Amino acid sequence: MAAAVRGAEELELLERLLGLPGGNKYGVQGERKVPVLQSNSGPGLTGLMTIAAHLVRQARKDQLLGSTAEEKAVVQQWLEYRVTRVNGGSSKEDTRTILKDLNMHLEDKVYLAGNIFTLADILMYYGLHHIMVSITCIIFVLPGVTGALYLFPMQVDLTVQEKEKYLNVSRWFNHIQHYPGVRQHLSDVVFIKNRLYTNAH
Repeated sequence: MAAAVRGAEELELLERLLGLPGGNKYGVQGERKVPVLQSNSGPGLTGLMTIAAHLVRQARKDQLLGSTAEEKAVVQQWLEYRVTRVNGGSSKEDTRTILKDLNMHLEDKVYLAGNIFTLADILMYYGLHHIMVSITCIIFVLPGVTGALYLFPMQVDLTVQEKEKYLNVSRWFNHIQHYPGVRQHLSDVVFIKNRLYTNAH
């Protein structure tokens, strides 16, 4: 399994994505290794969400925090989910619950906040990367049906029924990893395409 992207590394990836010059000094605090942005000009900032939002504002890319009050609330909701559930989840059951929650939410959405790419997508991608790397994804294509793609995340201990449950997460993850500047040095999760054949002649 790939190592999880956490703390300072994640914030450095975000800095590069945002086009910031870098050079910030990051540390961690406590047993849970909460990220800290160390500052020479005053008190440091603590927490992934706080520091990430600060970097977004510093880069003057506030649209990544949402445009409307509702979008901002949804972005905040998924950032909180990322910190409390994804960072806190360690068991296979936690992973299944996270994938199930995301899959249901993404059923009719391109991005976590609906139709706009936000900080929530970026940080959720970084948080899930180590999970998705351990899953081989297969895309089934129906012959003669344009746009019919079925993404199946395959993990050794998942049943066929479970694999079918995470189609929306796989679609979203594949889309985000190809969003310009997001993946950077992280390994590409390969989605294998297979044709589904029918008995009809």
